[in-house]
Amino acid sequence: QVQLVESGGGLVQAGTSLRLSCTASGRTFSNFAMAWFRQAPGKEREFVGGISRSGGRQLYADSVKGRFTISRDNAKNTVYLSMNSLKVEDTAVYYCAARSFVPYRPYDVRNRESDYDYWGQGTQVTVSS
Repeated sequence: QVQLVESGGGLVQAGTSLRLSCTASGRTFSNFAMAWFRQAPGKEREFVGGISRSGGRQLYADSVKGRFTISRDNAKNTVYLSMNSLKVEDTAVYYCAARSFVPYRPYDVRNRESDYDYWGQGTQVTVSS
């Protein structure tokens, strides 16, 4: 089992920045590809960004490309989501997710919910105009 705990959410104004953190425990963190998803009120959960277990490959949703950056620190068992130029439409609950170890694919990263096996409880991000 892997336990994921998100932090760093809050209320911010449009145009500002915020950094989310997700700390993992229970298994070897460097074995897991990680991702961030979000769910806005009344909408389905959607992919935001993902990073391979090696950290060598990142994948982003078009809506955040150029504004958000996903990174990881395997020594700290933590994945980050740095969000710049925030927009009102970025308001959502942000979830961290982990994908179980895939051998021989250190650069594997996916954008579907079904590809991830472990989820955090979410952290609220609210962007005001």
